[in-house]
Amino acid sequence: MLIFCAFLLILPIFREVWWLALIALFLAASYPFTKRFFALPQAYLGVAFGFGIPMAFAAVSGEVGALGWTMLIANVFWALAYDTEYAMVDRDDDVKIGIRTAALTFGSFDVVAVMLCYLCTLGILAYVGRQLAYGPLYFAGLVVAAALAGYHYTLIRDRSREGCFAAFRHNNWFGAAIFAGIVAELNLRPWLAK
Repeated sequence: MLIFCAFLLILPIFREVWWLALIALFLAASYPFTKRFFALPQAYLGVAFGFGIPMAFAAVSGEVGALGWTMLIANVFWALAYDTEYAMVDRDDDVKIGIRTAALTFGSFDVVAVMLCYLCTLGILAYVGRQLAYGPLYFAGLVVAAALAGYHYTLIRDRSREGCFAAFRHNNWFGAAIFAGIVAELNLRPWLAK
């Protein structure tokens, strides 16, 4: 029923979105099966969860463009970071039931991999900000997000279940910092420039 309602929502939009919606449906439906054969299902999750990004670009302009795909890549790295933190919580259970996760694939390099994924996310978003000629308010949001990622390191470095789960749950603040920077940049900078 929800898929049908979502289909009705895209009917009045550019036809390019229709094709992207079919891909998004496939990604969402197939994601649960990736843990059986794919070493980094968290990357697939990032594509599935983030596929609204190219759809939004196509809905507004009729095409995705390089910037839309670049932002999707940033989302993939973020999903790898936060969902690997979650996978670190369930590592022992995942071994028992025989599913694959990024935490198992990265092994003893899991903490380093998570931090590198946060770094890639923020680096790509900084590039996007430069491409859009965003100013200090946007980048302040990225700095706050980087500080939050540093806090995540303190939570996951000993690989405790509680710390890893707390880091995973704390990602709403990481995203909120980036969102606040975007909102401030788009709404306050023109006002401050007057």
